[in-house]
Amino acid sequence: MSTNQLSTLNPAAREYQRKMTHPVIFWLAMLIKLPSAVFWRLKVKKLDQEACEVSIPYFWRSQNPFRSIYFAALAGAAELSTGALCQLALAGRGSFSMLVVDFRAEYYKKANTKIIFACDQGLELFERIDQMNPGDTSQLTMVSTGKNTSGEVVAKFFVNWSFKRKN
Repeated sequence: MSTNQLSTLNPAAREYQRKMTHPVIFWLAMLIKLPSAVFWRLKVKKLDQEACEVSIPYFWRSQNPFRSIYFAALAGAAELSTGALCQLALAGRGSFSMLVVDFRAEYYKKANTKIIFACDQGLELFERIDQMNPGDTSQLTMVSTGKNTSGEVVAKFFVNWSFKRKN
């Protein structure tokens, strides 16, 4: 994808981007659609055609009995960093369905600080979606890397998304 294309999100994608990065609108949308994101205080820190970053704080609601962030809360933040990027790529491009068809995680360090999950496969994803014709299906494994406040990798999540462009 060229640099020119990077600056030209369609109106629906720009609106989706605005809503996902606006704290109050995001909170209200998640309260209705994904209440666990509100409970864990997930925040979309960045969302554009290149990448998405989602933060999860370390506090009593995200904690497990071992004084680290609960694995399901980490998985939720990682999945949101890939899923929001997918939704941005699909916005205003017609009718699609998307579904997680495989999910894998690798844990490296104890998650006992705020964690930022980043997925930087936006260009690859946008190109893949652009190439799909009605009736086509495609899969893409997206990697979300979670880093602690020291910049150390805590975990990597591999989310395999399946897309189908409807007729």
